[in-house]
Amino acid sequence: MPIKLYNTLNRKEEIFVPLKKGQVGIYSCGPTVYWYQHIGNLRTYVSNDLIKRVFLYNKYKVKHITNITDVGHLTSDADTGEDKMERAAKKEGKKAEDVANYYFSVFKKDLENLNIIFPNAWPKATEHIKEMIELIKILEKKGFTYKTSDGIYFDTSKLKDYGKLARLDIEKLQAGKRIDLGEKKNTTDFALWKFSPSANSGGRRQQEWDSPWGIGFPGWHIECSVMSSKYLGKQFDIHTGGQEHIPVHHTNEIAQSEAAFGKVPWVRYWIHFAWLLSGGKKVSKSEGGLYTLSELKEKGFNPLSFKYMCLTTHYKKPLNFSLEILQTSQNSYERLKNITSEIKKNRQKTNKKNIENAKKQFLEIINDDFNSPKGLSFLWEILRDERLNNTEKYELAIDFDEVFGLNLENEEKIEIPKEVKKLAKERKEARKKKNWREADEIRNRIKKLGFNINDTEKGSEIKKL
Repeated sequence: MPIKLYNTLNRKEEIFVPLKKGQVGIYSCGPTVYWYQHIGNLRTYVSNDLIKRVFLYNKYKVKHITNITDVGHLTSDADTGEDKMERAAKKEGKKAEDVANYYFSVFKKDLENLNIIFPNAWPKATEHIKEMIELIKILEKKGFTYKTSDGIYFDTSKLKDYGKLARLDIEKLQAGKRIDLGEKKNTTDFALWKFSPSANSGGRRQQEWDSPWGIGFPGWHIECSVMSSKYLGKQFDIHTGGQEHIPVHHTNEIAQSEAAFGKVPWVRYWIHFAWLLSGGKKVSKSEGGLYTLSELKEKGFNPLSFKYMCLTTHYKKPLNFSLEILQTSQNSYERLKNITSEIKKNRQKTNKKNIENAKKQFLEIINDDFNSPKGLSFLWEILRDERLNNTEKYELAIDFDEVFGLNLENEEKIEIPKEVKKLAKERKEARKKKNWREADEIRNRIKKLGFNINDTEKGSEIKKL
């Protein structure tokens, strides 16, 4: 059964045809490890995981690469500002390498908590400087580069189809040139290599390397072209990332890669994920972020409830976030876990045809542009279907979870949030004082948090709704 996906490059849904039969190469833009990843970042990795799992479910051999940006990502997409890693190192009074390693380890722990399958490799930018220099030399030899006082730049005017991914209006951009264009020939030109500040000025960097053009560090875009091509080849199947990468980062990756390798298209399918919104605005680190996964855990939320929430909205659509919405998702997720655990008991004989028909329907749903919300709805339909016995339902739920990655098979103790425990204690005091009205009000507040409190001869029991 074919997999259909929306290709940003062509702005339409297409049937996926791999470069090599039965295999798929996927490159995902990874984190810049200068700070904690917030839940807006993590939505992207949940979407990456979904796509990978769908290919695995379809019996593809998947090679997935996610890079780690530990140098070269400046505070502005316009090749200006301070390197985010250098700035973090100064702020924390540490080596840039130590900062990167720490936040990378936290990021991996977040992915583990979200039951996200790790990529085949985590290439770091700092470990591929030699390859970056070699790629820039190829571009230089082909006449795509020029030198300014602050670095080596890619001349976008040399490519007739520059900006095709974002469908940029180059003439309009050129007409809107500002005085601060500096030494750049064109507004859209971008840095391949940036020169380090002079040692005499006291502005030397922690991270800098020798190159044929002078001491410096790589541009952000060249890093991804090098690492993806090294591990997946000079042409590969799928490149993923957040929608914010379309106009600059991914556009520039395409330009330099197609200029250097001569493979058009360099990447055959581009998949971009919509943003997580809070109050109608994009959640971002530059705006202070929102919550980290650890902060949500401290508030009593299971990380997999966040994953469940992400899966209820299609990856191409913005996802509104609030603690109330997350609480609703947690209630649904815990209910799903409880039902799955309950129907696991008392094995019954299964009807093979029932299983096969349901799996076929599920495959049709998820193969239609990775439709996780419709897939989850179908799972709930299966669990409510009276024509299926409990064993059939359980087998299907566990099978479908190969795509969702919600750990439905693993029985785990439900953690009761601190807030619920505190309210239960207040209710106990209210009952001691025979303040029944207050006790009932507290019970209702506990219910709104997704829990129920039952009074027994042995005392009060808190259970998930």
